[in-house]
Amino acid sequence: MRQLLPTPIDDPTDDQLLQAYAAAARPFVRFNFVSSLDGSAQLEGRSAALGSAADRRAFALQRRLADVILVGAGTVHAEGYGGPLVSEEDQQWRRDHGRSAHPVLAIVSRSLSIEPDAEVLRESPAEVLLFTTAAPDAAQRAAYPEHVQICRVPESGGGCDPEAIVQQLADRGFGFIHAEGGPRIFGQFSAANQVDSLCLSFSPRIVAGDGARIANDPREAVHEMQLNALFEEDSMLLADYRRREVR
Repeated sequence: MRQLLPTPIDDPTDDQLLQAYAAAARPFVRFNFVSSLDGSAQLEGRSAALGSAADRRAFALQRRLADVILVGAGTVHAEGYGGPLVSEEDQQWRRDHGRSAHPVLAIVSRSLSIEPDAEVLRESPAEVLLFTTAAPDAAQRAAYPEHVQICRVPESGGGCDPEAIVQQLADRGFGFIHAEGGPRIFGQFSAANQVDSLCLSFSPRIVAGDGARIANDPREAVHEMQLNALFEEDSMLLADYRRREVR
């Protein structure tokens, strides 16, 4: 891998990559996506099929920095989120840096479609927060494992209100939010102006087909971003765009 920006570095170390991906602001909401050159966020129905070794390395390091990993229920159903979301090496790094071994998992499920016995809940080694607009009764809440909390938020734009989600996470001390999609969640957060960073990997492939874009929302929302860091390996470009500061 090469770091092209902000300073050219051949074969950057993990520490150098972590420094590039770090952020001081809190709350800080980062989204991570991969896209083909012709704009598809999917290959054979899954985003992972567009990735590469470099993309997976950067993705894992970004998770290291996260207080919470946020993902939509649709992505959970499509990609599978059972078990630990960080490796043993990453867990040790987190302990060494005064963090919990595992980031909290936050799942956005407007209709609370994640069943109490779902694998993602049963096998999670960390606390799970389910954000929903639904109003489960006491019996429904009690059906979920003890490490799972149901968090009600208002509805906005046909989904869970992104601003309320970010505020609730920040109130719990989870200020560094690493969001992994899918496109509907990203579109809603973009429309609500709740995106501070977009880490976008450009796969050197043209795939055609009818794969989704990385953002999906009927509302147009224009936010100026600036390139914070850029990496390359085997023609895969990995860009970190940050919200452009208004002066």
